[in-house]
Amino acid sequence: MLAFAIIAYLLLNLGIGLWASRRVNTTADFVLAGRRLPLFLAASVTFATWFGSETIMGAPAEFIDNGVLGVIEDPFGAALCLFLVGLFFARRFYKMNIITFCDFFKIRYGRPAELLSALMIIPSYFSWIAAQLLAMGIVLKVVLGWSLTECILLSSCVVILYTIWGGMWSISVTDFLQTIMIILGLLIVAVVLYLKVGGFAPLLKAAPKGFFRVYPQFTFKDSLEYFAAWITIGLGSIPQQDVFQRVMSAKSANVSVKATLLSSFMYLTVALLPLFIGLCGHHLYPELDNDRQMIIPNMVLLHTGLPLQILFFGALVSAILSTTSSAIMAPAAVLGENVIKFFRPDLTDKQLLLIIRIGIIIITGICIFMAATRESIFELVAESSAFSLVSLFIPLAAGIYWKRANQLGCILSMIAGLVIWMLTVWMETEYPPIIYGLLASGLAMIFGIYLEKTFHKNELMSSAD
Repeated sequence: MLAFAIIAYLLLNLGIGLWASRRVNTTADFVLAGRRLPLFLAASVTFATWFGSETIMGAPAEFIDNGVLGVIEDPFGAALCLFLVGLFFARRFYKMNIITFCDFFKIRYGRPAELLSALMIIPSYFSWIAAQLLAMGIVLKVVLGWSLTECILLSSCVVILYTIWGGMWSISVTDFLQTIMIILGLLIVAVVLYLKVGGFAPLLKAAPKGFFRVYPQFTFKDSLEYFAAWITIGLGSIPQQDVFQRVMSAKSANVSVKATLLSSFMYLTVALLPLFIGLCGHHLYPELDNDRQMIIPNMVLLHTGLPLQILFFGALVSAILSTTSSAIMAPAAVLGENVIKFFRPDLTDKQLLLIIRIGIIIITGICIFMAATRESIFELVAESSAFSLVSLFIPLAAGIYWKRANQLGCILSMIAGLVIWMLTVWMETEYPPIIYGLLASGLAMIFGIYLEKTFHKNELMSSAD
């Protein structure tokens, strides 16, 4: 019965995608839902940006192992990201009336910066998408009893079909329904477990010393790692196409800002529920600790009735589907708009829409391979956010808030940040590699501005002579 309910839910998503396809006539309709989303849709689709496998399966496992300090990155860093986007970026992006995040680089820094930013954004999504496909495969394996590869392929086909059909329209409608499922399912499971545990007191008593500590010991290394945890998603996911698409899909700039701030609050509050559920499961059923990523699904499957199982697994599938569809859509849009169109500017809107849809299939294929060969959801997610933080955040922030930022500084910043980060990851440095990458990106931007200023100064002096 549970397997039947999950399959029926997957088919419902396909039906919504097919229905939404009737509203897609242009690339803007497909990528940005025609910029017509009301507040309730815009907020739910933004909330669902990252509320997926990491939040329900990865973060609880980290929370059980390392306490509050283990989940600073997500949900706290993720909620911070949405809050900062709402305060400092949403209105500015919306007023530019562009389709992709890389279009900003084209307008602010020129065509070379546009192409380079696109080439960096696209691979940054691969690990993120693979994490969602891996999680969906694990869940369906538990429910259906199929092999992991078969379950990954099934979920991938469902996501590809309804994303290709309806684009951002189908993502928005399904995300709204999925948000309701997520909140309802997690709330009911949390209440049931709260009653079983007997309140918060037994959990607080059983927790190790320092488990609920919200700040590290005051050593330089611990403080730096703490800062890195906050900014990995907190800043690293600001320069991402999936966030940008949600900002631009609202029906007005005011709705965009309100939706982003509301989604930040929703994310922070709702994302605490899986942490609580995971801690309750660890306390009540310690025998399930062998696979921490699956502690919540296994607990629900083995120790609850069928109605609660259907509700929980419906919420879990909802969360992963909503995150996966938008994550696949983002790099495909960049591929068409900022890479293919860069070399083929004469493309018609119909041709561009076809290329984006083909891109969805190709990108998903790459990520299926990654999902089938990796095991850790948490590690895959961290890789994705760090990639964009070290290469794109400084050029984005400087481009908006620093008039002196220029094309040379932008290009040097992207390249230096990425190269230094990859080098320090390979060297396994004592301090977090993203700190080195972010510093290198910032210094390279300053150096590029200085070089151009010096060049112009020498040029003026030569002209005067």
